[in-house]
Amino acid sequence: MIIVTTAGKVGSQAARLLAESGHRVRVLTRRPAAHHGLAAAGVEVFHGDLDDPASIAAAVSGVTSVVLITAPNATQEIAVIDALRGTTVHVTKVTAEASADSPIARRRDHHRIEQALTASGLPYTLLRANAYMQNFLVLAPVIAATSAFSSPTGDGRVGMVDGRDVAAAAATIAAAPDGHAGTTYRLSGPSSLSYDDVAAQLSTLAGRTITHQHITVREQEQAMIRIGLPEAVAHDNAQALQLFSEGDADWTSPDVEHVTGRPAATFAQFAADHIGLFVGAQPQTRG
Repeated sequence: MIIVTTAGKVGSQAARLLAESGHRVRVLTRRPAAHHGLAAAGVEVFHGDLDDPASIAAAVSGVTSVVLITAPNATQEIAVIDALRGTTVHVTKVTAEASADSPIARRRDHHRIEQALTASGLPYTLLRANAYMQNFLVLAPVIAATSAFSSPTGDGRVGMVDGRDVAAAAATIAAAPDGHAGTTYRLSGPSSLSYDDVAAQLSTLAGRTITHQHITVREQEQAMIRIGLPEAVAHDNAQALQLFSEGDADWTSPDVEHVTGRPAATFAQFAADHIGLFVGAQPQTRG
């Protein structure tokens, strides 16, 4: 039995891939009724709570492998690690750039989780993902309505990765962890793009000019607050985009193909699959 600790976009996709491959897989969620699609795909939807140690203990009972992924929530992920101590369960941790002194809170949280994992004695693999292409789906309604989007990324380039490739890497390792223990993989797309490059690719696919408007970090933060994000989250997101402008995410790696056996998706492939959202129609899917 393999457990995926949350049913978000990456976790759900990893669970589906595992089920499709014939593996017994369990997803922990507070809202089982919201995940009928996973249940129909053969995933065990386990009603549980990562804030409850007894619930975690029940969820991990009998498992041989864990895909550890949350928002991140350091308290929750460390609680899962603590529940597994003394076992030989392999943990595939989906993470990002992480450091104790990062200006981004979620990167500091990832660092705390990684430190707990490496000190636990459990076999583990780290999947250090670059920025997700899926972040652009949040901008899709604005792009569809105005043919424009804005950011403080300047000319910074980002080796964005399709979350579906991260899910595929997690599922591959969780299903057969031998040979992956103690390894950190860096997951990216095949090329590093500026947001101006993204605008150009979306323009080609949409058949109309889509522009990237350069704004300040402060303007970005205020825009996020106006659409309802909590101030702390808006601040973190704006800070991350500022780091992009400084080259923080300007890296690529062949590790997606190394782990999964297939090339990482390009941004053009990702955008084509979702072009309906960017022009106001329905999305397509990539297998």
